[in-house]
Amino acid sequence: METTRPLGRGGIEVSALGFGCWAIGGEWQAVDGQPLGWGTVDDGESVRAVRRALDLGVTFFDTADTYGAGHSERVLGRALGKRRADVVVATKWGNVFDEESRTLTGSDDSPAHLRRALTASLRRLGTDYVDLYQFHLSDAAPERAAVLRDACEELVREGLIRAYAWSTDDPVRAAVFAEGSHCAAVQHALNVFQDAPAMLRLCEEAGLTSINRSPLAMGLLGGKRRDGQPLQAGDIRSRPPAWLQGFGDGSGADPEWLARVDALREVLTSEGRTLAQGALAWLWARSPRTVPIPGFRSVAQAEENAGALEKGALTGAQLAEVDRLLGRR
Repeated sequence: METTRPLGRGGIEVSALGFGCWAIGGEWQAVDGQPLGWGTVDDGESVRAVRRALDLGVTFFDTADTYGAGHSERVLGRALGKRRADVVVATKWGNVFDEESRTLTGSDDSPAHLRRALTASLRRLGTDYVDLYQFHLSDAAPERAAVLRDACEELVREGLIRAYAWSTDDPVRAAVFAEGSHCAAVQHALNVFQDAPAMLRLCEEAGLTSINRSPLAMGLLGGKRRDGQPLQAGDIRSRPPAWLQGFGDGSGADPEWLARVDALREVLTSEGRTLAQGALAWLWARSPRTVPIPGFRSVAQAEENAGALEKGALTGAQLAEVDRLLGRR
């Protein structure tokens, strides 16, 4: 398997594995106190993990202005330092938050906010351009998105961004952005349990990269979760919103989901892979356009995830076996 993949159709190249920087933003919350982060973090360890990933060939880092209410961007910028030119940085806009209280306060899909948000992200990241700028409001109106797509084209002309994308699970919405000549990707949920054939078809037809959110199913495919294992209070999985599957009442991973993980364990851990590496290998086998972005909080996680690149993709037979085990065929 090639360890690099094109990012869309504009000549940008990224490692076949990206790193998602949601978790390293630390704790943040909704106005009602709902946790939106993954618990406490050690910024020093986050910086070491980013740099270790770089040394292991990972060149794509995905964050958002709202992760940790700006904190993730600051940590990533600090970690990259003088190596900024060696990597492709993706961030997102559309949410409004208060940095001081680390609280998500609303959303704004106006072109004026788009520009304001980009200016703030550039400052936090310590850079003068963003490689991939992603719209973070997954269910925004398609006609509104067309206006923002055109505004992104203007930002490309100004040299402030190189390409743009929409983070949405709706192929119809993603197709609106895909009409722009510098649209490079769509970020959407995709993992062993949650396939997205219509979105992958769009990526194939429009020449987009499929950036895979939740590639390890919010940690269920990381191999570390156990039935009844408690979650940290500031972890979004301790009070799971409606869209977050597999963690039911927040007391830990659902036994039913863990049983599905166990059913796949043998095929995913073939050729000496860890469970997480097998889950990433499934994504590479699923489509030549996929770039999974697992989260991380430690050097050990960075090393395990990056180690999946050496093992490569699952075979077609293994892909079919996963479908059979999950009753999809």
